[in-house]
Amino acid sequence: MIKDQSKIDFYYKLLIEKNSKYEGTFYVGVKTTGIFCRPTCPAKKPKKENCEFFSTAKEAALASYRPCKRCQPLSLPSLLSPEVKKLVMAIEENPQKKWTDKDFDELSMSANTARRQFKKYFGMTFIEYARSRRLGLAFNHIRNGKSLIDTQLDSGFDSGNGFRDAFSKIMGTVPKKIKDIKLFKAKWIETKLGPMVAIADSEALYLLEFIDRRGLETEIVNLRSKFSAAIVPGTNTILENLEDELKGYFEGISLSFSTPISNELGTDFQKKVWEILKNIPPGYTMSYKDLAEKIGSPKAYRAVARANGANQIALIIPCHRVISSDGTHGGYGGGIQRKAWLIELENNYKNAVILT
Repeated sequence: MIKDQSKIDFYYKLLIEKNSKYEGTFYVGVKTTGIFCRPTCPAKKPKKENCEFFSTAKEAALASYRPCKRCQPLSLPSLLSPEVKKLVMAIEENPQKKWTDKDFDELSMSANTARRQFKKYFGMTFIEYARSRRLGLAFNHIRNGKSLIDTQLDSGFDSGNGFRDAFSKIMGTVPKKIKDIKLFKAKWIETKLGPMVAIADSEALYLLEFIDRRGLETEIVNLRSKFSAAIVPGTNTILENLEDELKGYFEGISLSFSTPISNELGTDFQKKVWEILKNIPPGYTMSYKDLAEKIGSPKAYRAVARANGANQIALIIPCHRVISSDGTHGGYGGGIQRKAWLIELENNYKNAVILT
């Protein structure tokens, strides 16, 4: 989501003008309707305070907005192939559906062709967009902290069944009686690098990830399965403290965290790796090979890399500080661009401390 006020003012001006020169460069989400549009949409223009602006359709979908039926932000009728048009329609007919290759067979098209054509027109794969819509529906409940019925209606479901399915497939069944099930609270936290979702009970943090992190759905499902828990929107002292600490971190004011994290996550080997990660100071990095040597298994650098990737508490367990032996950034679940930004932030912080 775009937060720069000057850009917001500029994009809103373009929206009012229906300026076609900026078609495809940004999208507007309308809070009061729950839809996202092109800048040239013919619909009545919303007030600025009811607008959120996004650089891509994927960002708008992750923020729980659905495509406008009038301006069809996912369609360019004169350019789209029949296959891509069919895919766009299929997503909106069932936005909570989790797609597999078999589903493409039922649409009488090749999965590879569908992926290639969708990527060509929209800059993201069909699966990426479908996942964004599905996550957006569930995370809308967390993002706004609304009652289930309000969120259901805002998400475009006339009955509760569709929304409950989308929510419960990821977050777990919403309990009728709180005492019947273990509850985790989930909070949507905006940051400079995009929104994150944090999940905690009253004692510790269990998950902190960017919401577009690949594999996030699986992490959440595994979390609630392991602890026989449901995850509901809300907050507690753990999450409030974490939000304050994240604000300080992204502003470069303080890069340390006091938020307690659960000791029930991971295997013994993973915990051993994660403990070393927590001891890498801000502004410093370590290679996967060095990390393997630190745990006394110099040949286990591949296992170390897997343990690094299995970390689901970003920043606090700083897996972004592990790089390849050749000095390149290597992999990162939150995306290489974010990893580079985080390393630069921490380097600047370290240099400022040295100078003082």
